[in-house]
Amino acid sequence: MLRNTQPLVNFNPIPGGPKPVTLDNLDQLNDFGGDSVYLTSIKDVAADSQQQWLKGVTPDATGLTNGAISATIIVNEKDATTADVFYFYFYNFNSGPPVWGIKFGDHVGDWEHIMVRFQNGVPSALWYSQHADGQAFTYEAVEKLGKRPIGYSAKGAFFLVDDTNKGVLWDPTLSAYYYKFDAETTKFTSYNPASPVNWLYFKGKWGDQQYPKEHEGQYILFGQARYGNGPTGPIGKELQRKDICPSNVKPCWARPFLTAKLEKE
Repeated sequence: MLRNTQPLVNFNPIPGGPKPVTLDNLDQLNDFGGDSVYLTSIKDVAADSQQQWLKGVTPDATGLTNGAISATIIVNEKDATTADVFYFYFYNFNSGPPVWGIKFGDHVGDWEHIMVRFQNGVPSALWYSQHADGQAFTYEAVEKLGKRPIGYSAKGAFFLVDDTNKGVLWDPTLSAYYYKFDAETTKFTSYNPASPVNWLYFKGKWGDQQYPKEHEGQYILFGQARYGNGPTGPIGKELQRKDICPSNVKPCWARPFLTAKLEKE
């Protein structure tokens, strides 16, 4: 990701920023624009959306992404009885599906997550992020593989539905960085001293800024753009929560059941 992007603010290069940008110095970009910094593809994605680096790494038969750290697991020990564990999944590119034959929602970089709340060491509820929103469920309600909850990566269609199926199994715990988050100090500590930490403090966007409508290949219809903004990283996902849901989700209801559409295979 970092080798194929450059930090820009308002589509302009940052003078005096760290070169090259790495996971160890990514946080220094906060001094050059803060959340206005976009890690922008060096090669225009609208001109070439088939760049190899955008395709990421397919998990092998064990669920491991060989040669790629593709997930980040962050533990927030809230008190003596409650811990929130965030499982963050990183994608180099989000490809939105066609809606009525028109594509929306493509963007470089994507961070999605599932949060599991543990009470006295026992999982009690989960939050599944979905675009800028999501849903919460009781642990008993969700689909599992053994004791482990299952989530699905989907091609989302904003105002319609998400489309997903049982594709390639990805086990994020096999290819992840592990950290502890202290909500009082807002500090991250790695469980493995060799893992980079500074990148977690980066406040900017992991991807391109939304192209203006004059950009070749861009269009904006129904208030939705073909090429949208890249997302914030884990630091922007409300790691300290009172409820299982982020504070913008009201009411917060942990659903005790799933609804499913059954189709003939």
